[in-house]
Amino acid sequence: MTRANCRSTGATGCSSTQPWVRTRVVCDSIQQVRRHPTLFLPGKNNKLTLAGAVNLSILKFLGFEQIFKNALTGLNMGGGKGGADFDPKGKSDNEIRKFCSAFMMELSKHIGADVDVPAGDIGVGSREIGFLFGAYKRQRHIWEGVLTGKGNSWGGSLIRPEATGYGLVYYVQHMIKHATNGLESFAGKRVAISGSGNVAQYAALKVIEFGGIVVSLSDSKGSFIVRGGKDSSITPEEIRLIMALKDERKPLSGIASHKAFASRCEYIEGARPWVHVGKVDVVLPCATQNEVSGEEAKVLVANGARFVAEGSNMGCTLDAIELFEAHRNEHKRDQGAVWYAPGKAANAGGVAVSGLEMAQNSQRLTWSAEEVDGKLQAIMKECFETGLRTANEYTEVEDDKLPSLVAGSNIAGFIKVSEAMRDHGDWF
Repeated sequence: MTRANCRSTGATGCSSTQPWVRTRVVCDSIQQVRRHPTLFLPGKNNKLTLAGAVNLSILKFLGFEQIFKNALTGLNMGGGKGGADFDPKGKSDNEIRKFCSAFMMELSKHIGADVDVPAGDIGVGSREIGFLFGAYKRQRHIWEGVLTGKGNSWGGSLIRPEATGYGLVYYVQHMIKHATNGLESFAGKRVAISGSGNVAQYAALKVIEFGGIVVSLSDSKGSFIVRGGKDSSITPEEIRLIMALKDERKPLSGIASHKAFASRCEYIEGARPWVHVGKVDVVLPCATQNEVSGEEAKVLVANGARFVAEGSNMGCTLDAIELFEAHRNEHKRDQGAVWYAPGKAANAGGVAVSGLEMAQNSQRLTWSAEEVDGKLQAIMKECFETGLRTANEYTEVEDDKLPSLVAGSNIAGFIKVSEAMRDHGDWF
C-alpha cells in the first residue's frame, strides 16, 4: 500500500483513500491527508512533494516555513505544503501519470486559482505538474491557473525553473556586498553547492556568471568534488551535461567517468559534499531538509565558510544553525564572521515567480524573461532588506557585527501573517 499525505500547514485537515493502478502490478491505494493552507493572505501558493520519506511531521514544518516565506516575498500569498510518500524513482511515466490522476481526484476538491495553488518541489517536476494539470482539467472541465510551474505553452512563466536558484544567488550577492561594504562579490569565491536538480543547476550557472567558482554538486547517491586547483570550477558545459543526465532521471554516478569530469573531479559515493570540498567561501545547500549537520558545519567554518544560505527548505539542522549563529555573534564582520540565511528568505525566488505566474494567468498575459527576472531581482533585494531591517529593529546588533537574518526573517514573516490574522478577527 502507498500512503499519501496531501497539503499540510498545521491548520484543519481532511483525509481520503484513492486507488491507483501500477503497470503490470496490482492496484495500490493512497491515503491522502490534507491540511488546509493559510487563508489570512490571498492567492495561496503552496508546494507538493513526492518522496518515500515524506510524513506528516515533515509536511507540517515545511508548511509553516512556506507560510512565512510567502509573506517575505512582499506578494499577497498565503502558504501551505502537501505531498505523498509515493516515490517516483523507478516508476514508469505511465505509472506516475496514473498516480497523479488518482492523487488529483481528491486534491481537486480543495484547490483552485483563488483557493489554493500548488507548485512543484522534491519529486514534482514539469512532468508531474503536467500530469496533475491534465487530470485537473479532465476532472473539473475547466482551465485555470490552479498549478504553477506549468509548461510555457500552457500558461507557465518564463524562468520559473531557474527562479529558486537564480533568486538564491541574487540574495547571497546582497549578503556579500553588505558584509563587505560593497568591496566584494561572488567573483573569485569558492562556492560549495549540494543537489543537482533545478535549484542547484541554476544556482551554479548564476554563480559562474557572477564570477564564482563552483566546487561541488551532489545527489542522493554521492557527490562530485572539483580537485583541479583553487580556481578550478565546474563549467557551464558540464552543468548542461548534468542537466541532460537528470532529465533522464539518472544518478550523477552515470557520468563519473565522462572525460569532462574524470580529469578534474572526484566522485565520492554515498557522501554529502561538505567535509570534502576543502577551502570554501560560500555554502549553498540545495538538495533537501536537514542536509548540513552540526559536525559538517564545524568543518565548513574551519575551512573558511563565511556565507551560508539555504536553497533547500530548512537545509541545515538546528545544531548547524546554532553553530553558524554563535560564530556570527562571537566574531566581528571584518574577522570572518559566518553569516547564515534561512531558506524562508534565501530560496523565496521560486515561490515569488510562482506568484508572478499566477498574476500572468489572471491577466492572460505572458511577460518576457527579462521582465520576470527584473521582478525577481527586486523581490530578492526587498526580501534581504526586510530581514536586515527587522533584525536591526527587534534585536541588539553591535556596530561591528552582522545582524541575524534568522531573527529578522522569522520576525518579519510572522508580523505580516499575525497582523492579517488580527485584522480578520482570528485573534484579538
